[in-house]
Amino acid sequence: QVQLVESGGGLVQAGGSLRLSCAASGRTFSRYTMGWFRVPPGKEREFVAGISWSGGSSTYYASSVKGRFTISRDNAKNTVYLQMNSLKPEDTAVYYCATDRHPESYGTTRTDEFDFWGQGTQVTVSS
Repeated sequence: QVQLVESGGGLVQAGGSLRLSCAASGRTFSRYTMGWFRVPPGKEREFVAGISWSGGSSTYYASSVKGRFTISRDNAKNTVYLQMNSLKPEDTAVYYCATDRHPESYGTTRTDEFDFWGQGTQVTVSS
C-alpha cells in the first residue's frame, strides 16, 4: 500500500518561506517521478513542480513558481521536498504530493499520470 504524508504547511506573510515535506512508503521511491500540485480556493488542481526518478533527477516547474520554488528529493529518507520562497498571496492553496504511476519515467505535469496522492497540507500567505 503506497502512502504519502505531507507536512510543513502553515500561515506565512507575503515574502516569507516555507518548506513542505512528503514522506513516501510502499513503493521503491527512487524509481518514480514525484510531483507537487496545489488547489487554490475555488480553483482546479494545478501542477506546481516535479522531479524525475533518480536516473534523471531533472526538475521542472510551473511558470508561476519558477525561480521561487525548489523541488528536491532524498531517496535515503523516501522524502520529497518543496522549498517555497518569496511567497505571494496567490500561492495560498492546499498542496499535495503525488507519485507517477509509471516507474522510471522522465516527468509529466498531467494529473492523471499520478496514481497516489497525499492528504494535502494547507499553505496560507497573508498580504
